[in-house]
Parts: sequence; C-alpha cells; structure tokens
Amino acid sequence: MTALAYVNGRYVPLGGATVSVQDRGFQFGDAVYEVWAVRDGRLCDMDEHLARLHRSLGELQMHAPMPDMALRAVLGETRRRNRVRNGLVYLQISRGAAARDHAFPPENTRPTVVVTAKSLDWRQQQQRASKGVGVISMPDIRWGRRDIKSTNLLPNVLARQAAKERGGFEAWLVDPDGNVTEGTASNAWIVDKTGAIRTRPLSNDILHGVTRAVLLRLARERRMEIVESPFTVGEALAAREAFITGATNPVVAVVAIDGRPIGDGAPGPVTQKLRDLYLQAGA
Repeated sequence: MTALAYVNGRYVPLGGATVSVQDRGFQFGDAVYEVWAVRDGRLCDMDEHLARLHRSLGELQMHAPMPDMALRAVLGETRRRNRVRNGLVYLQISRGAAARDHAFPPENTRPTVVVTAKSLDWRQQQQRASKGVGVISMPDIRWGRRDIKSTNLLPNVLARQAAKERGGFEAWLVDPDGNVTEGTASNAWIVDKTGAIRTRPLSNDILHGVTRAVLLRLARERRMEIVESPFTVGEALAAREAFITGATNPVVAVVAIDGRPIGDGAPGPVTQKLRDLYLQAGA
C-alpha cells in the first residue's frame, strides 16, 4: 500500500508530497506541530491535543487553518487512508509560503498544512516498557519558549543523537540550576525516596505534555501523592523509580541515567501502575 499525506487540501503519495521552498516552516521553523498516538484505530486525547495546538498557534500569532471539525476529519481520514491501527498521526502547520523575510508575511498568506500517519509496532513498545530504558543527561540549550510546540527542534535532535550514540533511548536536559527540565520528546518524572510522584511544574521551561496532564489527573483521582517540583539528576539517581511520558511512549520506566542504575535497574511498581491506569482509561 502506498503511504499518503494530506498537503493543503489534497491526499497525495507520501514520496511525492511537497511544499514550497519558500515555506516559512522550511526557511525559519515558523511552524507548530502536534502528534496523536493511535491505538486500536483511535486518535488518543484528541481534545487535549487540539487545545494545545490552539495555544501554540496563539502564542505565535498564527491562525487556525480550518475549523476543528474539519481538522478532526482530515486527521481521521489520513489515519484511515494509511490503515493505521496502532501508530501516530502527525500534523504540521506553518505560516505559509512567502518571499523570505524575517517579518511576518501579509495577513492573507495561506498557512501550509501537512498531515501524515504511520504505523508503529505496539509489541515493540510493550517490550520497551517491560524492560525500561536508559537516558543520558545533557545541558539544556534550547530557546526560552519550550512551552510552544514549534518545529524548532535542532537542540532536541542533537541531544537525541547523543543519546543514541551513548546507548541511551532518551536524553534528559538539565537547566543551569542542575534541575532536569524534560526529555527531547518526553516529560520526565521520578518516584522519590518518600514515594511521592514528582515532575517539573508547568512553565515556559517545558512542553505542556498532554500525556503528562492526563496522567496527573488519573493519579490525583486515585489520591496518589503528586508533587510538581523540579528535581536534579542526583535526586533521580537516588529515587525509587523514574519514567518518561509522551504520546507514543505513555509511561515508560527509566532504569538508568548515564549508565548508573535507578533502584534495582528494573521498572518499578508505581510506574507500571500508572502505565496501566493510562492505558485502561483509554486515553
């Protein structure tokens, strides 16, 4: 089956999908994106992702390219045409194509909209969760508006490549105060020595993760102890457990940082309980 992409109103073969060389997403990274996990043919956390999309667009003074109902239809149709049962749907919206100039183009410039979908091996994801992953720590050199889900991801790319070269799955980024901000494509969590579940509070320093928000709600509904406060790499190494969350990696244990084990070096019971809660909730 030929993979298809939605590009500005048309479904076209992925291999031939193109945008203008003057597109501001290509020229400046002047674009936002969202990623929906697909499980059993359903796009997860649809409303929450749409809300974050609108927030990102608003922060960059960009207009939504179409009403939410139409966008939902495009996302679902792209998934359907690519026959994705378990995987992801990716949306990118740029400010459009215009003569290259740092200032915004004319108000009537048409946004560029691209949607793709691909299948992922759910068994492989389950195996990853059952074994846990290793992360490395690196200085956080990203820009000051990490809460906007923009396509400016070069520091994330470099950090993720460094993790790969050092045998890790993810990189945890560390601020000048020594606290972990987040991963390159995930939020960071620990279960500290007291048993409290800790994750960094929302601010411009981190992406406002949708999976993070849903998981916090589920945990609080069950009266689990939640503390939204920063933690250091040292505190993570001394923690009972650690894990990451993201759309395509919902609650995956971190069993080592920089080659040093956390706890007994295996996924812990709190992490597994939270993963089960998230998946059973059908989020």
